[in-house]
Amino acid sequence: MTTETTIHDSIDKAATTVGSVWPIHSFVTANPLAGFEDLPFDRAVIQAADLLGGRGYPRPETYRAALEDGQIDPEILEAELAERGFEGDPESLLDRMDTDAEHDAPDTATERVDHVLTKWLADFIDEGRAEWAMPDREAGFYAAFRTVAEHDGDIPEEGIVRDLPETPLTAIERLLDPYPESQWVPILEEQLAALPGWTGFVKQRVEDGGDWQSAHPITLEGYLAARFALLDAFDVDIEPSTGPDSADADTVDELADAFLTAWEASYRSDVVEHVADESKLFTERESSGRPDAQLVFCIDTRSEVIRRHVEAAGDYETHGYAGFFGIPMEYQGYDDVAVDACPPILDPQHRISEVPTDDDTRASHATWTDLRETAGSAVKTLKTNPATAFGFVEQAGSGYGLALAARTLVPGRVADLFDTAEDAVPDGHEFCDQTVHHQHTYAGDLPVGLTHEEKVEYAATAFDLMGWAEFGRLVVFTGHASETTNNPYDASLDCGACAGNPGGPNARVLASICNDPDVQAALRERGVDVPEDTVFLAGEHNTTTDEVELFDGHVPESHADELEQLREDLATARESAAAERAGSMDAGASTGVGETERRAADWAETRPEWGLAGNAGFVVGPRALTQDLVLDGRSFLHSYDWSTDPEGDALEAILTGPMVVTQWINAQYYFSTVDNAVYGSGSKVTHNPVGNVGVYQGNGGDLMTGLPFESLMAADGDPYHQPLRLSTVVHAPVDRTTEVLAGHDHLTELLDNDWLSLTVVDPTQGHRAFHYEADLEWTPVADQPEVRPAEARAPTVADD
Repeated sequence: MTTETTIHDSIDKAATTVGSVWPIHSFVTANPLAGFEDLPFDRAVIQAADLLGGRGYPRPETYRAALEDGQIDPEILEAELAERGFEGDPESLLDRMDTDAEHDAPDTATERVDHVLTKWLADFIDEGRAEWAMPDREAGFYAAFRTVAEHDGDIPEEGIVRDLPETPLTAIERLLDPYPESQWVPILEEQLAALPGWTGFVKQRVEDGGDWQSAHPITLEGYLAARFALLDAFDVDIEPSTGPDSADADTVDELADAFLTAWEASYRSDVVEHVADESKLFTERESSGRPDAQLVFCIDTRSEVIRRHVEAAGDYETHGYAGFFGIPMEYQGYDDVAVDACPPILDPQHRISEVPTDDDTRASHATWTDLRETAGSAVKTLKTNPATAFGFVEQAGSGYGLALAARTLVPGRVADLFDTAEDAVPDGHEFCDQTVHHQHTYAGDLPVGLTHEEKVEYAATAFDLMGWAEFGRLVVFTGHASETTNNPYDASLDCGACAGNPGGPNARVLASICNDPDVQAALRERGVDVPEDTVFLAGEHNTTTDEVELFDGHVPESHADELEQLREDLATARESAAAERAGSMDAGASTGVGETERRAADWAETRPEWGLAGNAGFVVGPRALTQDLVLDGRSFLHSYDWSTDPEGDALEAILTGPMVVTQWINAQYYFSTVDNAVYGSGSKVTHNPVGNVGVYQGNGGDLMTGLPFESLMAADGDPYHQPLRLSTVVHAPVDRTTEVLAGHDHLTELLDNDWLSLTVVDPTQGHRAFHYEADLEWTPVADQPEVRPAEARAPTVADD
């Protein structure tokens, strides 16, 4: 094995400790400690703290507030502490935890290295924002850095940086040569972890291999070569450090883990108890007949709120399904760029595009779009051209001042004006069809459209996974998207299952598939009996305002009455859901739709919505098990009926797909909350967008990797998001669940290492609950209450 091969392998190994970071315009929520998931959670957070410097557990005051608020059951906490050998009352134990680790003062020379490196990284990776491009970008980052380094006055004359070798591996080899090979991986780990945001972004960009990477390639080898050259120039020692070895720190972490485990068990016990109760009652229920309409929402926690209010508004049945609706596609809207519209754990298998079908509407769209783009381009040129910038500001300053004042003081009215203007420009779905049918052509490596067999498979899979039994006259596949203004993190509020993109296009594809007569005929042959009067349509839930837009241009006149009633009831559901969510945001006297619309339109609003803050659970089972339980938008809900899944195929798909994605989301919210400075992105107030790929905190440095402070915290030191690991509750036989887990080492690794928990309510064993421990072993949940008849149950919030 050559030295260069050894270095390359060492870089690959070292890079696993830094999580991938996606561009902010296509934000993907992922576990920042994904590279440590092969370790038990308690060991992983310690190692990550040594390498990245972040906390692994909530602060003592967070636990203290949870205890005072009744979120931690004292009996569960007492048992957890006793099992670990801790004595004393919770308050005194929290006092023992109340010690913040001392951080070393930053190395000034290392800070200068970071300053120079990130300056050139930002210039190189720019995705269309910079007016003046970095030279030689097409040759790759290392080559471009070689070009500019000799002209950069911030770089000392000493060291290798003034005479860099032609290849990055040669440069790295020269700088690693004084150190034994056994130290290479630790050295590389520390240097990659020094700027985890930039490292994670480069890592993801290389793996994705998109257009920007093809045009301006960057590699971890090139990034490290530049960094090592600068470290050498600034005379920074790269000897790997040794982590702290403190028995006191171990005790504090174990105490914190005990409190966290008790908090999670307290939350989980209420959900499991309710699901177990309803499981018995569910088997005794009779079908209530054909619903007026059925709506399929994303499993996203925000769907739980609107689903409750839709169900209360009429005789409607709601289901939960992954928000990409099972279609792993690359999507290109009309006059837009192509995006991956599927979870990052999947690769797109199809290219779906919008193709105009109405020439008149298309012409109107083109006219308005060209006018807007021409005006925008002219203004941008005037503002950025050195010859015109000052004169333009002087002439246009008063107009800009009035616009700034209006957008600040009356954001709602300004938004109405913009909406009126935008209404004049038709949306793509109004005059375009999607290329759902197989086109016998390719877009890059992807086939355009879907074959008949593929369409049948996607439709059948959707109904199988949800345990669908009966169809109404209207079935609505409802994707979701957000609506915010002046928010670099807007994609973090869109559909996570669509890689931070709106879910409406995926919903339209599945509706089109299910309306295909040939597909319906094939489904009937597979036992899925779609009535002839069932019409499928798509919709999109605006999670900021709770408006549900229906894409219903194809719905026949025979269904006009049902459609109109559905519209009215969706408006009613919107009002009550918006009022509920506005209350959670301390809106004061402003409540309901007006408040949510203001938040969507206000460019000074740092919290347009809470997003998935609060997420803590994932319930897999029939909706009836949670329909009477107000989950406060804290649980992902996936429809599933074990009785229609004898082989466990549907359960396997849910556990290997949606459960993994929800764990990613949950982990990012957890770590962004427990240490927002390291694993989050700090306050939006001081964000500085860079290159259309991310944000700085301030005027430079590392890319921020996680969620903003305002998306998680009600106030400083007062988290709105309760930082708990995901508690999954599945309604299925234990043996069937065990068989699924046994075939997937990654799932058992996550569970065995306590990155999430799993509890099964087994309808074949007296509706008892069993909690997963480790190594495919389960423990019966003790002291389950006896199931009471429905009329004897205490009312829930939903009953009020």
